[in-house]
Amino acid sequence: MAAVQVSEAEKVYIMHGVRDDLRLDGRGCEDYRHMEIETDVVSNTDGSAKISLGHTDVLVGVKAEIGKPKAMVPDEGYLEFFVDCSANATPEFEGRGGEELGVELSNTLYKVFNNRQSVDLRSLCICPGENCWVLYVDVLLLQCDGNLFDAISIAIKAALFNTRIPKVHISEDEEGVKEIELSDDPYDCMRLNVENVPCIVTLCKIGHRHVVDATLQEKACSVASLLISVTHRGTVTCVRKMGGGSLDPESIFEMTEAGKRVGKALHAPLMELLQKEESLGKKRQKVLYLFFIFPGMVLSSHQCPAGRLVCHVSSEEDPPAAVSLDIFHPIIALLLPVDEDQTQQVLITAVFL
Repeated sequence: MAAVQVSEAEKVYIMHGVRDDLRLDGRGCEDYRHMEIETDVVSNTDGSAKISLGHTDVLVGVKAEIGKPKAMVPDEGYLEFFVDCSANATPEFEGRGGEELGVELSNTLYKVFNNRQSVDLRSLCICPGENCWVLYVDVLLLQCDGNLFDAISIAIKAALFNTRIPKVHISEDEEGVKEIELSDDPYDCMRLNVENVPCIVTLCKIGHRHVVDATLQEKACSVASLLISVTHRGTVTCVRKMGGGSLDPESIFEMTEAGKRVGKALHAPLMELLQKEESLGKKRQKVLYLFFIFPGMVLSSHQCPAGRLVCHVSSEEDPPAAVSLDIFHPIIALLLPVDEDQTQQVLITAVFL
């Protein structure tokens, strides 16, 4: 993965900030960077999505093709993943560097997504033992600034939500040979149920604490990372330790609980935004904005354009509540109550109007 050179003095500065729950860009330890999501961006695919997480840009396209089911599961379709690490993202992706990272990412995505707990693979079956839908998920890394796994997983979920598979009509000729006909009607299609599709949360151990959505500078200060895939119910479906360092059992437990908490909070707003974008049709704005903030926190104006946002606030204790906020320059005034417990994180998701 792309790396940056960080001096010892910079490492000490970053580690002290993480210790005090104040990172270089002003985020807390469990905060994501500004995130932008756009679907239906590639015309020659059955589903696509583009995500920008900070300065990490990922493009995902999904193509549905008819293939033969696997012998072990004749009544299920399956997914195939290919990750292309563009040399434009970072010079380190040139040659074997990008190829090795692409294989690592593809293998991890296969374990996380290609199972019946994440995707309804039986809905991809056409004729048991004979034909099924194969979803080829192509991931292109356009720019790398850390936290690739999280960005890719969110983009994949958005692309699968956007995927439309043509309805299949099966007929038999006089000799009993089956013929498969695909519907030409673009509205006569099948949609995938992506409710259980997990999102990946990567937590990096820095000093005695862990951070979510680490930048390349923070990654350089981390001894080890824990990759956790979490469903909308907070169920952990995959855990993988990365990095050369070690993690003690207490740290693993704390990082797992934090990953469950952050991952669970991400699903509902993400699905709500995708559904909202779809309902707007051609009138929709091209970008969806997601913010992780604390109650009473003031955001700088560079984090979103001037205008008005309609937001939904949610926390684990309270049901979602709709609020609005006006964006001014040079600050954003948030119409939110200040919680007595400043450590309680609130997630705001917004659609720009």
